[in-house]
Amino acid sequence: MFTLLLIIFYSNASVALTWQFGFQQPATELMENISKSHSFIMTIIFCILGLVWALLIYVVLRFRKGKVSQVSKVTHNTALEIIWTIIPIIIVTVFTVENIKLIRMQQNIPKSELTLKVIGHQWYWHYQYPEYENLSFDSYIKEASDLDKNDLRLLAVDNHVVLPINTNIRLQVTAGDVIHSWGVPAFGIKIDAIPGRLNDTWFNIKKPGLYYGQCYELCGQGHGFMPIVVNAVSKEDFNKWINDKKSF
Repeated sequence: MFTLLLIIFYSNASVALTWQFGFQQPATELMENISKSHSFIMTIIFCILGLVWALLIYVVLRFRKGKVSQVSKVTHNTALEIIWTIIPIIIVTVFTVENIKLIRMQQNIPKSELTLKVIGHQWYWHYQYPEYENLSFDSYIKEASDLDKNDLRLLAVDNHVVLPINTNIRLQVTAGDVIHSWGVPAFGIKIDAIPGRLNDTWFNIKKPGLYYGQCYELCGQGHGFMPIVVNAVSKEDFNKWINDKKSF
């Protein structure tokens, strides 16, 4: 697509790369739709930009002082004013419809097979799996001295969130102190964690891998040290992980 050639360079990684400009590789249907909607809207925007520049160049060349002998005294054109009012309304309506489709997809939570409850704290995440006897653990950022060879500095955590692929997952998010925000770009998810309120959404991960995110709400001096790592695995490996966790 025109837009993709101009501004979107997708990465196969589940984390932003140096000099990357654009979205990460989508890992959920929701993020795929966000990417398609973004490409569609940006294509229209670039077409409008091209048209405006073409008109400006035409006006500058066609009506420059050396080319105009008689200046028109016409100050209003009813038809033209109607056209340049209706066309923007149509464009805004199209954009609105695209956004409503995405919002409906986010808010219409399908029947879920698994629930992940996330509680934000200063400055770490607490995770619960309500369907599995309230299996829970905390997830802290790894210190530089604890990093393994393949760990990403400021993004690695001591405990990964493990989730199965091809599963409708209901995400419930809240906070225990101040406002946080749980987000994973590859999932198309960014949801506020607000004390005393339980926000929810859903996603379905299509392929296994490690997916990175961070807190997206300015929650204090440790705001930049609340990374998220989701390890998406097969359902069989997930069940094995659950059994291993229960054995402790």
